[in-house]
Amino acid sequence: MGVSFASLSDRQKDFIAAQDLFFVATAPTAIDERVNLSPKGYNKLQVFDPNTVGYLDLTGSGNETAAHLRDNGRMTIMLFAMSGEPLILRLYGYGRTIRPDHEDWDALYPSFEPMPGERQIIILDVDEVRESCGFMVPHYKKVKERDELLTFARSLGPEGLAQFQVDENLTSIDGLPTGLREPESTFE
Repeated sequence: MGVSFASLSDRQKDFIAAQDLFFVATAPTAIDERVNLSPKGYNKLQVFDPNTVGYLDLTGSGNETAAHLRDNGRMTIMLFAMSGEPLILRLYGYGRTIRPDHEDWDALYPSFEPMPGERQIIILDVDEVRESCGFMVPHYKKVKERDELLTFARSLGPEGLAQFQVDENLTSIDGLPTGLREPESTFE
């Protein structure tokens, strides 16, 4: 069953800071639409306070998390010990997207390492923290980060990246809007 907490302890914050990998789960309201589960690396999950965490989201092949957050906000983040003492840590709550034009971007963005393909910051307002044993999770050793996504974003350049987002990131695989907008045309 695990142990439940109302907010993150200092021990849990330290555990989060030590992890190179975490998973984000969201789901749309409609039961006939797809649940999304995404692994995240590169930038670590940042703890802003005992009930707020976030990560810098990069442009990828989809934008399911943003679409589901727009739909209902429900989100779970899971981390697990890849070495050392076993532990699975789940953070439950409601998420939101902060894009570069949002009033909170300038305050939050310095917490992250700048990376090519930055799309948005995903924030989770945590209302429950749950620990479980993690006894079945094997030990893993990180070899290195993959650089393919960063190389891909650099190869597109700013205009190509914006076009890729229009082509691939405006709706979820179920057709839900993600909140990204097509750039406005400028006519003289």
